[in-house]
Amino acid sequence: MSGQYVVYTFYRVDPTWRRLPVEERIAGKDAFADVVDDWAGRVAGLRAYSTAGIRPDCDFFLWKITERYADLGRLGADLNATPLAGWLETPYAYLATTKASQYTQARRPRRVVPRDAPYLVVYPFVKVRPWYALPAEERQRAMDEHIAIGADFATITNHTTYSFGIDDQEFMTAFECEEPADFMHLMLTLRESEASAYTERDTPIFVGRACGIR
Repeated sequence: MSGQYVVYTFYRVDPTWRRLPVEERIAGKDAFADVVDDWAGRVAGLRAYSTAGIRPDCDFFLWKITERYADLGRLGADLNATPLAGWLETPYAYLATTKASQYTQARRPRRVVPRDAPYLVVYPFVKVRPWYALPAEERQRAMDEHIAIGADFATITNHTTYSFGIDDQEFMTAFECEEPADFMHLMLTLRESEASAYTERDTPIFVGRACGIR
């Protein structure tokens, strides 16, 4: 079944870029933003989030959603052709795709439709291998509890996607929320759930503030 490809690309600006003349920096940013604006109308989703002043290893990231894998390479090439790209590092990049969850009644891949919340929390997720050795009914029971806890946090929207076989993590988890502290309380509650005991890795965690690319 057809689904979507979802990518999170993180950027860090070379500090020496800030010493360039203001006009040169503005022109470089405008060229980069022009590419993002153009592609925003050609893919299912393309949004920018700032991490400036929060994390030392990245300044902003792009959330990309498309039905066509080839779009990701073309978009990347167009961004790399801008003057600003010469001053950008990409410390993190994550690829995932959508599929129907085995723990719900869904039979079609779940579509990722951003709701334009002010914050997006993103992190890669890996389970320990013993999780997959559990009987199906035990995993279903644990996930039913997990899903029920999430439903209690109505202001948080979950966009889980799958990376098995196409990237280094198993899942990419992304949560839109009104306040980062709201998500902290959700995670605090989930830590006591049965399924959390089977978590191998759920870092690094990024909190992005939604913003226009310019």
